[in-house]
Amino acid sequence: MKAEKVSELTTNRLSVYLRCLNLLAEAGVKTISSQALADQFNLNSAQIRKDLAYFGEFGVRGVGYDVEELRRHLRQILGLDKPHRVGIVGAGNLGTALANYTGFAASNFTVVALFDNDPKKIGQRIGQHQIPVYDVRELARVVREKGIDVAVIAVPARVAQRVLNQVMAAGIKAVLNFAPVRLHARLGVKVKTVDLTISLESLSYFLARPQITCITNPRSILPYEEIAQREEREIAKE
Repeated sequence: MKAEKVSELTTNRLSVYLRCLNLLAEAGVKTISSQALADQFNLNSAQIRKDLAYFGEFGVRGVGYDVEELRRHLRQILGLDKPHRVGIVGAGNLGTALANYTGFAASNFTVVALFDNDPKKIGQRIGQHQIPVYDVRELARVVREKGIDVAVIAVPARVAQRVLNQVMAAGIKAVLNFAPVRLHARLGVKVKTVDLTISLESLSYFLARPQITCITNPRSILPYEEIAQREEREIAKE
């Protein structure tokens, strides 16, 4: 099936499947069926098979999926087999926190630059990797020199569209926006917005209705919870 017919919801689920497979690989699991994958991670086995079918045939009937092989295929499908270089516009609290986050490396994303218009921040270096903060007016040059292909917008809403215009003018086609505003991108540029306030308000809705959030079907502990608990125990021993 042609890639343009694959919805964003499908690609989002592929990312979830990859994360689950990463946890299974860490736990030493070699093969798994779609049903077992669904049962362990509260997914839908039919949806898993349908999503994977967009991109080819995976797995062996009666055996299941080879975890490592499927991980490799999903990384290729999601474009994670190639490194991505990230530039963050906005060196405030959120921007610097994102620059300091070490989890991006596991998915082949590396933050290589921050941008700001505050003279006090320009020239500083952020985090353990000493990521430089550039004048936002140099964005196009730095994008070109450092090969940045993903931009993160972490600026106030009132200037976010202007920043997006700069980012698009610099040739970047993939943008993650944290500003709480709807941005308008030209054709060929993908903007994905993460609105933290909306997410928190959604959580508040469920907190206001405890009967909705109660667990009615207790389940056994999941593999990723086992891994997390093991890591906590190891940390506690140090």
